[in-house]
Amino acid sequence: MPVVRLFYDDLERLTGASIERIKERLPLLGADIERETAEYMDVEFFPNRPDLFSVEGVARAMRAFLDIQTGLRTFKVGSSGVELRVDAEVLGIRPWVVCALVRNVNLSERAIESLMNLQEHLHRGIGRNRRKVSIGVHDFGKVKPPFKYTAVEPDFSFVPLDFEEEMTMRDILRRHPKGIEYAFILKDAEKYPIILDSEGKVLSFPPIINAELTRVTEETRDIFVEVTGMDENVHVALNIVACALAERGGEIQKVVVRSPLFGENGELGAIETPRLEPVQIKVRLSEVRALTGLELSAEACKRCAERMGLGVKLAGNEELDVSIPAYRYDILHPWDVIEDITIGYGYDAIQPTLPKAAVVGEEHPEERRKRKIREMMVGLGFTEVLTFTLSSEKKQFEFMRRVEGEWKRIREGVVRVADPISAELTMLRCSLLPNLLEVLARNKHHEMPQRIFEVGSVFFGDEGEEEKQMLAAVAMHAHANFAEVRSVVSAVLRELGCEEEIEPSSDPAFLKGRRADIFFGEKKAGVFGELHPEVLSNFGIDHPVVGFELNIDETLRP
Repeated sequence: MPVVRLFYDDLERLTGASIERIKERLPLLGADIERETAEYMDVEFFPNRPDLFSVEGVARAMRAFLDIQTGLRTFKVGSSGVELRVDAEVLGIRPWVVCALVRNVNLSERAIESLMNLQEHLHRGIGRNRRKVSIGVHDFGKVKPPFKYTAVEPDFSFVPLDFEEEMTMRDILRRHPKGIEYAFILKDAEKYPIILDSEGKVLSFPPIINAELTRVTEETRDIFVEVTGMDENVHVALNIVACALAERGGEIQKVVVRSPLFGENGELGAIETPRLEPVQIKVRLSEVRALTGLELSAEACKRCAERMGLGVKLAGNEELDVSIPAYRYDILHPWDVIEDITIGYGYDAIQPTLPKAAVVGEEHPEERRKRKIREMMVGLGFTEVLTFTLSSEKKQFEFMRRVEGEWKRIREGVVRVADPISAELTMLRCSLLPNLLEVLARNKHHEMPQRIFEVGSVFFGDEGEEEKQMLAAVAMHAHANFAEVRSVVSAVLRELGCEEEIEPSSDPAFLKGRRADIFFGEKKAGVFGELHPEVLSNFGIDHPVVGFELNIDETLRP
């Protein structure tokens, strides 16, 4: 989850409260203070609150939560007279773009650092590692409107941020650190998107890098913000950045974006952004009371919602008209408002009560057997780890050399994530071994030997209809060999009460001649052996590793 660094002096000045009071109440907003120093604290926030990914957003929320400035925060939005025109040829590459101009911003070194960090947090979250949304901020005084968003050939050149010499866009993707990191987004593009001013000067090469020309410094007073992407979430990111800059004294002004995307039959249409009008949601008091268990009056609900920065009007005795600020994209349903009312009321103020129904709990038989398996593995000298259920096809198949034969069929039937947050989390895992190898890779510089295991679920089928419980273990050290893992597998099968049925394996993840399959009757239940050197290299491991994976479903049944 995003971790935001908050400097005490900056936070106190923007909030108007002492740091001691802020520290006392901040966790009640759903934040976790991870680290405290003499000058700052690092705070972890939930991903659903991107408006809190900067000191400006935290200060705004705390002013309301501490009853310093409650209710809906409104921003006066003027007209800038600035236009950006979108060429049709860029629509097939990265179609969405929205903009804002924020004038008279007071920037310090801390403010610039906060702005850059906010960008990166939004890139990872809403932006899905820049694939869906990317943000550029520019010194408006260095360029001349109107602007143009178009597509150019890869040989087009300019000076990218943090460089002194011109580079072609093709070279930026090959040599610039940001280009290397995000080149995958444009891998299929024949032309590259670019934003130019009226004199042909480059502002940015989205979603890769800005131009050095428009670098924001402490002398910058007017900031041009452009957000490009693949869908309407560009509005969310723009609103959050513009409102954060407004907390630094900036005056938000609208920019006219002319694009075929907003017109009909290929004609240019126009919109003005940012759109900071609040969204209206009606909330019934009966639902508030039912979900929270609190007998709150309409006035009490109003005060609690205003403490969360929401605007509220009473619509009779049993209904609230709630205004949601444009930067709160996490509120989609009346129940989200009720959650905010509860936070505003204070979880610490809710009195715990014993449940009225008395029942006797009992450990599920399968969980009892799993516990015995865990105890057995610990007794064999292994340490338990818990890894993510989400993985990627690259790790599950390509890194493991499992790309042909039965693995090709398995790959076709994996459960894929419809809208993945990153390239690392695109599917439900179908094997535990890749996850364990990742753990070893992160700990390869620590003391050897390292022996770890996991008991968990793997999934098959388009809808995940086939779920299996697996046991996997790996050992990494200089003398790891087939004999070691063979003895561990024998001990595991003996303790599980299973007769040994071992046959030569063809699993490409393991070395030929040093691998074997485990059978329960005629059904293949697992595999073990020495991991192939290519697999270890793919995961960045430079020590020998042995391991096994076993389907324990049959052994878990009564």
